[in-house]
Amino acid sequence: MAAILGVDVGGTFTDFLLWEDGRLALHKRPSTPADPAQGVLQGLTEVAWRPQAVVHGSTIATNALLERKGARTALITTRGFRDLLAIGRQTRPRLYDLAPRRPPPLVPDDLRVDVNERLDHSGQVLTPLDAGEVEALLDWLAEAGVESLAVCLLFSFLNPDHERAIAERAQDRGFYVSASCQILPEYREYERTSTTVINAYVAPVVARYLERLEEGLRSQGVARLAIMQSSGGSMSPRAAGQQAARTILSGPAGGVVGAFYLASQAACPQIITLDMGGTSTDVSLCPDRIPERTDTAVGDLPIATPAVDVVSVGAGGGSIARLDEGGALHVGPESAGADPGPACYGKALTPTVTDAHVVLGRVLPEYFLGGRLPLHVERAREALSTIAAPFDGDVLRAAASVIRVANANMERAIRLVSVERGHDPRLFTLVAFGGAGPLHACDLAEALRIPRVLVPPFPGILSAFGMVAAEPTRDFSRAVMRSIPSETGDEWRLVEDELEQAFRELAAHGRDEMAADGFDAQELSDRRFLDMRYLGQSYELTLPVDSLSPERFLPAFHTLHQERYSPCNPARATEVVNLRLKLVAPAQKPVLARLPDGGPDASEALVGRRTVWFGEETTAAIYERDKLRAGNRIEGPAIVVQMDSTTAIPPGWQAAVDAVGNLVVESRS
Repeated sequence: MAAILGVDVGGTFTDFLLWEDGRLALHKRPSTPADPAQGVLQGLTEVAWRPQAVVHGSTIATNALLERKGARTALITTRGFRDLLAIGRQTRPRLYDLAPRRPPPLVPDDLRVDVNERLDHSGQVLTPLDAGEVEALLDWLAEAGVESLAVCLLFSFLNPDHERAIAERAQDRGFYVSASCQILPEYREYERTSTTVINAYVAPVVARYLERLEEGLRSQGVARLAIMQSSGGSMSPRAAGQQAARTILSGPAGGVVGAFYLASQAACPQIITLDMGGTSTDVSLCPDRIPERTDTAVGDLPIATPAVDVVSVGAGGGSIARLDEGGALHVGPESAGADPGPACYGKALTPTVTDAHVVLGRVLPEYFLGGRLPLHVERAREALSTIAAPFDGDVLRAAASVIRVANANMERAIRLVSVERGHDPRLFTLVAFGGAGPLHACDLAEALRIPRVLVPPFPGILSAFGMVAAEPTRDFSRAVMRSIPSETGDEWRLVEDELEQAFRELAAHGRDEMAADGFDAQELSDRRFLDMRYLGQSYELTLPVDSLSPERFLPAFHTLHQERYSPCNPARATEVVNLRLKLVAPAQKPVLARLPDGGPDASEALVGRRTVWFGEETTAAIYERDKLRAGNRIEGPAIVVQMDSTTAIPPGWQAAVDAVGNLVVESRS
């Protein structure tokens, strides 16, 4: 078995997980925000590993988008639609803001240009494309210093000929080109244009980064690099450079994939994931599979490519605590990041969530990052003292309040993905990971009445593990806009034939794409989905299908509509809006080795006792995670320490170690 390395670059730390011959090795180091590739290569040098393959989750596209540091981009669209990006959906995310301000479009007014061409609603040509006009536009854009070009014409998802003609000519002229017929050939003009522009904006940045990273990895003997996608699969660097918008949520996706895989092995298929890193917390609800959505957004910018369904809040270990003008305590969303980091890192005096844990005794300096990153306890206390005035100057009470506010932010996110979507949290297991997740998990589980918390063997590295476990995948879609009458008959057989033919064409294109990345087209498996709605509705539901006969998939659609929205109407005509195809290449997933049986007595892992704050100061037992054995039981209050994370077990809770090293934490009440 080839050695495979998963690398997750976060805002604070870069995580490494090596899987080789059934064994796992871990490493964690501070990120290098100025050039994340340096952190990856330096980390590989530090541990002297020689993997044959690397699967990488990156924040490059996300950062370029959030910081507005992408390529100089232009948009070519149909005459009369150049202001679509500025008009948007005219929604008001802050309803009662009397002076709302929208961020400017990624493409400025003078670089949004239109061509005199037009298709009708069925894709038929109304106004032909003028090749001379296209050449003149490209001349002007080249003189304007444009590097990347987004091409999004009206109804090109039904007939891409005009878009392809412009894209081919622009590529010949040396532009990076993103055409909507390749990026998102789907209905909805604004989302299609926004996604195509985002891809054009970040693709050159991502492509250059991947070129540097590939070159550095090759110099260290790495033969293959794969990139994690937002949808939970991996793709080649070539594909990632062309479709960079599909990598924007790669880090959170890796965490959900890893959590779901481990929880399934532990017979906990219904989970809520809690991924708390240094900058943010991502939560996701997985009832029996990893959920996906196609209506995500970064900031106010919609992205309609498939992504794992996660909700993010600005609550992480580096989240900054502050008092507002009225003396109320706020935590996040601003973060101290990797540099300068929390006050306990010794570079600043800004109080953060990590500083609160250090002051409360829950994070032990000698075990943090395996002792490689010294923590300054007194500096953390000094930082917390700056917000202690409302707590009568009591630093411990101030620190405990920081934790409670951070918990409230995360609790709202968990309620959003569970209660507000009709799911009972009491039926789920909370899988806690990220560097800080296991410190907060029991408090959140108690607030939401979640009966069980599962802490993986390497919670701080789980996203990197998910990248190793991810299958090589490509997602393809196609708009069809096919209405389906409610009555049975010959029309249903015609629908089945049309959908089957469309899926075959989509699969042929997809297999060619993956074959170009080195995969055997004969070994690819496919998963089919339909985006469906009742005729006249504005939004769709994505339905997995194993049959294209309306007799089979219509009842499933009605049932899904009933579950999601309560009403359904089997007598009403429906519509298939898009086809979705997921092509998956075979991959061998890592299997965790079983721990030796140690019985219930965990005393061999006990390394001492400390005073820790759990509502009040109390004496807690300290256990080393690496010394725990299968069957060991731990009674709270206790702290479990390891290189990549820390687990807090409050009074009234108990933990058991399962066969592969997961901590299963449950309330005694």
